[in-house]
Amino acid sequence: MRTPPRLSLNNGVLIHQLGFGLYKVPPADAAGLVAVALAAGYRHFDTAAMYGNELGVARGISPELSARPGSGGSGELFPALSRDDVFITTKVWNDHHGYDATLRAFDNSMVNLGLDYIDMYLIHWPCPRRGLFPETYRALETLYREGKVRAIGVSNFQPAHLDRLLQTAEVVPAVNQIELHPWLQQEELRSKHRELGIMTQAWSPLGRGQVLADPVVQACAAEHHRTPAQVILRWHMQLGHIAIPKASSEARIRENLNVFNFELSDRDMAALAGLERGQRIGSHPDNVN
Repeated sequence: MRTPPRLSLNNGVLIHQLGFGLYKVPPADAAGLVAVALAAGYRHFDTAAMYGNELGVARGISPELSARPGSGGSGELFPALSRDDVFITTKVWNDHHGYDATLRAFDNSMVNLGLDYIDMYLIHWPCPRRGLFPETYRALETLYREGKVRAIGVSNFQPAHLDRLLQTAEVVPAVNQIELHPWLQQEELRSKHRELGIMTQAWSPLGRGQVLADPVVQACAAEHHRTPAQVILRWHMQLGHIAIPKASSEARIRENLNVFNFELSDRDMAALAGLERGQRIGSHPDNVN
């Protein structure tokens, strides 16, 4: 079992570069999948109030669940983890924008997750037409100063949203979690992240599976004797992104983690960079309000 390497956020907090995403994971399945992911070596879990599975995540990481499935279904005991061993991210949903509403949403997530603190709290979408995200972020800054979260950030923010946020924000976001895969590489936004010291985090890092069939990806996978998913995740790792792929089977959970024992060449990286087509799988942030 190998745990992913950790990267340093702009406040010195360490985050595992490869995490386990829980978007659209049914609440009833979340605990079991989190337990399997822990046994495989994942330590970073990404949930959200909107996903409705925070309670399942809590059950999956509970120290009381000390018997976890081992590799190959051996049933070996997985040792209980300390709180410091796991990194939990959750997010405030669009219907709780605003200072007071965000604080209430955070309290509810804390109860659901059963934690004394949350590692990272994000604004899920900027909802630009409503214009409340600066006020919402001010609540995140309060939570950060009170020690209830170790890091704060945003999700789905475009350059104009970041510019507006930083007119009033006192804490630079630690991450911006965005749709990012070879068909949507968002270079302008990633460049802005580098300029500001914001870590780029990729949701839908595999393009919800659609990018896996791309002939360039397939050829690269065949050359390295890897799966297309492993090639794309390795591309993210070499670019310095944080990635949070979702998986719903033990085999895929383990496969996605097995990307730290090979390297893509400069030629591979250039070929994958050439796949940019500006094609979104999800919604454009300006259209989510």
